[in-house]
Amino acid sequence: MSREREVVEACPTELFIGGKWVATERTFPVEDPATGTTLCDVADASPADGKAALDAAVAAQADWAATPPRERGEILRRAYELMTERADDLALLMTLEMGKPVAESKGEIAYAADFFRWFAEEAVRIDGGYQIAPNGTSRFLVMRQPVGPCLLITPWNFPTAMGARKIGPAVAAGCTMVIKPAAQTPLSMLKLAELLTEAGLPAGVLNVVTTQDSGGVMEPLIRDGRARKLSFTGSTAVGRKLLEQASDQVLRTSMELGGNAPLLVFADADLDKAVDGTMLAKMRNGGEACTAANRIYVQSSVMDAFAAKLTSRMAALKVGRGTEDGVDVGPLIDGTQRDKVADLVADAIAQGARPLTGGSVAEGNGYFYRPTVLADVPESARLQKEEIFGPVAPLTPFETEDDAVRMANDTEFGLVSYVFTKDLGRALRISERLEAGMIGLNQGIVSNPAAPFGGVKHSGLGREGGTVGIDEYLEVKYVAVNVD
Repeated sequence: MSREREVVEACPTELFIGGKWVATERTFPVEDPATGTTLCDVADASPADGKAALDAAVAAQADWAATPPRERGEILRRAYELMTERADDLALLMTLEMGKPVAESKGEIAYAADFFRWFAEEAVRIDGGYQIAPNGTSRFLVMRQPVGPCLLITPWNFPTAMGARKIGPAVAAGCTMVIKPAAQTPLSMLKLAELLTEAGLPAGVLNVVTTQDSGGVMEPLIRDGRARKLSFTGSTAVGRKLLEQASDQVLRTSMELGGNAPLLVFADADLDKAVDGTMLAKMRNGGEACTAANRIYVQSSVMDAFAAKLTSRMAALKVGRGTEDGVDVGPLIDGTQRDKVADLVADAIAQGARPLTGGSVAEGNGYFYRPTVLADVPESARLQKEEIFGPVAPLTPFETEDDAVRMANDTEFGLVSYVFTKDLGRALRISERLEAGMIGLNQGIVSNPAAPFGGVKHSGLGREGGTVGIDEYLEVKYVAVNVD
């Protein structure tokens, strides 16, 4: 038996409810996007299964909230250690269902595990306050308590990290959970649930429902009234619908939604470092990331030099199945995403953009698209407004600092922006003026478990990670104390 088959067969494929693996009448296939073949079939939850998962989370909430913070932290610490020990198998499983090269998958496993390590340390730092009332007649006590059962919905592009980024603070805060992973990549979450159970997480604290009918299963839970928190990572369009549903029960919400990140390269930048940073910002996860640099604006005086260097790097990338040696870029997640990328590129070319490399679907099986650089992309092109989610780098020249800021901010999104310049004054001015929740200044990666991740405008609500990440899972209670 091949190692790939061993890893898949060792992964659970049933629902995880109340600490037990639960079979369903219906199943659905999990596809390898590099070949189009089926890896395995997993449980397809019904609305009744979703309700059972919420029942389990509600039943476990009181005891879990009363568990000492140190114990909650130790469970997360053990989970971190187990993920680190088993990184090779976890990474291979992710590559098989999602497509990214194994090296990138190992990077994601390390990143995901760090959320467990970070929040293991935050669990014992949940604080409160004591204050004398201004008039001196009473005392104020402030405590922070778990918000309660949480509904978590994660995307397919970072199937382990996005789960860990939500599960970590929920466990640390004392919240129980029902989590629904994306239908394209359920295996990574099922394996993570198994690992957390091994680390000592009690039954009912984490419940996993896999389904092709996300709306049919999750909307009743959102409207149920017993869950008190909804955290979602995904598209802005779906986020809007979930916010409408969450308003019915006035749920606490965290929304990490779409992005359309601008990347600005000024004439005084170190072009080699700017190209390095652009490759990271653009090609991490093959461009299938909400943080991906989708609109690359380069000061006109250095455009030709920058374009030549970037094109050389992009053209040299090896495209192929993520399990193969030397592969830099894997497949897109499915045919729908590949066709969307092709349509966006075709629209830009029709409006005058010039392909410097790539610009077409790759031949062969699977959902591959060639790494692409487009020059002279007009502001009217659809990919200036729509999230690409693919290996396409559109280049647009600018003349002045004001022009760069105007074009960068001309979007409904505001997740992250990237700036490359040696001028400290300009760096600070631009960082203040850009409408984004995060800025990558002379670097192409901003994600870090110890930093607050999130955006403004239509890119979302709230922050994940950092010292504020646990706040999303805590309610503040004020007690007025009469001391007379």
